[in-house]
Amino acid sequence: MTRKLGGGSLVIATHNAGKLKEISALLEPYGMKCLSAGSLGLPEPAETGTTFVENALIKARAAAEASGIVALADDSGLAVDALDGRPGVYTADWAERQWFEGEPGRDWYMAMGKVEGMLQELSADADRSAAFHCVLAISWPDGEHAVYEGRCPGSLTWPPRGELGFGYDPVFVPQAREGSETFAEIEPDEKHRISHRADAFAKLVKDQFGVA
Repeated sequence: MTRKLGGGSLVIATHNAGKLKEISALLEPYGMKCLSAGSLGLPEPAETGTTFVENALIKARAAAEASGIVALADDSGLAVDALDGRPGVYTADWAERQWFEGEPGRDWYMAMGKVEGMLQELSADADRSAAFHCVLAISWPDGEHAVYEGRCPGSLTWPPRGELGFGYDPVFVPQAREGSETFAEIEPDEKHRISHRADAFAKLVKDQFGVA
């Protein structure tokens, strides 16, 4: 039997205010008070895992051990079938650009172009099947943990389309919807309903709070 949260405080292993807000809104109905690792001054651990599960657990365990409070972390990314699951855990790394005038940052169009270039190198009609993955890991200070995996299958298109969303959204067409709109062309509420993160959260809520 999976250990239950049972309400109370929960550290979200992130320094991103937007992610804290999103997760807090999802868990508030179940009596969870969410705090961010950033607000507690907790360091960000090196994500040295080779899978989404490993990296989510690294972040959750680090936050739980440092705070003494139950922690929740997520790790997510894009896996392309024809590229043997890449970029996978390196999804964000593929967008990292070199230092330019002292300003580091991410160029998602560069990352999308890298994926497209690799597919074109394989063949003009390469398999474009892909999926976004999300892993949510809960860790208790004593080391016990629970993991929930979500997935949103789809296919890649080119060139990028749409102004909504972020990351690889402009080239990802979700299988769950009819038509050829990308994640960056559909309304955020619709995207969140069918996303990999929504799938993972649905499994967490069902297991932890008994809500289908």
